[in-house]
Amino acid sequence: MSTDSSGKRDDTPLTRNDIDRLLRKEGRTEKLDGRDLNLKGINLAYLDLRGALLARADLSGADLSEADLRRADLSGANLSGARLLGTLLNKANLSQAVLSGADLSQADLSEANLSEANLCGANLSQSTLHEANLSRADLRGTDLNGADLGVVSLFGATLRGAVLNEANLSRARLGRANFFGANLTGVNLTDADLSEADLSGALLSELTVSDQVQEK
Repeated sequence: MSTDSSGKRDDTPLTRNDIDRLLRKEGRTEKLDGRDLNLKGINLAYLDLRGALLARADLSGADLSEADLRRADLSGANLSGARLLGTLLNKANLSQAVLSGADLSQADLSEANLSEANLCGANLSQSTLHEANLSRADLRGTDLNGADLGVVSLFGATLRGAVLNEANLSRARLGRANFFGANLTGVNLTDADLSEADLSGALLSELTVSDQVQEK
């Protein structure tokens, strides 16, 4: 990382060494301010970044595998094509973040805010999204095989062509969600709210439902 004569940071992508130096300087991960930084392609795998401020940062193609990003602010960040395999993102803010093509398999996104996030073509297989907010998120073509989406909010979300084989959607709020052409084979919809959801063209075999499923 370098600065010009005005003290403004240039747009050269930062490295892991740069982040390590910033962490040592701040002393606590929640004081790390990486907002708007160019972190394209950076390797931050296994790093403790709890509570870090990374809003609007460019993390496209970055490796954040098994990093600890609990309660981190990644709102508006570019994580397209990033690797987040097994990453801890509990209660993280990913609202309006771009995660298209990202690998979030086995990641923990419990209670995370993913409202209006772009997750087109992302891999969320075997991930945990319990109580996450995915309202109005774009999940077209997303792989959600075996994902835990219990008590999640998908109000107004788009899941056209998504694959949710054996996913858990029990007690999920699915009002006005678009599941056109999605694969919902073996999905658990116990006590889910499907008010005004669009299930046209979806594959709905071997579902687990209850009398309390709300569908209008």
